[in-house]
Amino acid sequence: MDLKPLVTLLAIVNPLAIIPFFIHYTEGFSAAQRRNTVWVSSVSCFVVIAVCALAGLHILEFFGISLASFQVGGGMLLLISAMNMLNAQPAEAKSSSHELEDGAAKAAMGASIAVVPLTIPLLTGPATMSTVVIYADKAKTFWQLTTLVGYGVVIAVATAVCFSLAQPIARVLGKTGINVMTRLMGLILAALAVEVMSDGLGKLFPVLGGAT
Repeated sequence: MDLKPLVTLLAIVNPLAIIPFFIHYTEGFSAAQRRNTVWVSSVSCFVVIAVCALAGLHILEFFGISLASFQVGGGMLLLISAMNMLNAQPAEAKSSSHELEDGAAKAAMGASIAVVPLTIPLLTGPATMSTVVIYADKAKTFWQLTTLVGYGVVIAVATAVCFSLAQPIARVLGKTGINVMTRLMGLILAALAVEVMSDGLGKLFPVLGGAT
């Protein structure tokens, strides 16, 4: 399997863009609490990707959804995420600031902010899940599927590194630097989204494949 799934996942998850949220939600945390949040977020990110890779297709089959339809829908989600990123917004940030504040309040009541909202939906939301399922279908061998799950480890490590170095990264890049990085990843993601949708549409409407 090529590196396209990894590049796509890195563009969608984009932990650099989530650093401001991480800093906000861990404000006032002790060093130990912050480390625990980094650990839980990273592991949760891997778990979401691994579950989607290993069981996503079976879930689609259970609900009677064709992969082609899922590709078109997933591609649309990717494109929406790309548009958000081109506006310098996190790819998976679909909640309003008030909703996120509500999430923080719930965290104070016992829910872990490492899982909600940091992992879901900020890091791994619908766009990430649909992307993993689409690439899982393209994995024809056990080794290819294992590689896809392995990419989840890479994403988890990247998330852990970014969150662990959140303060230094925020100081070095600044808001402008993070915005530029987010827009660049959004441009790449937009191109990948069009490719995913065109593949799905080609399967749903073979005539679009073009007569040669």
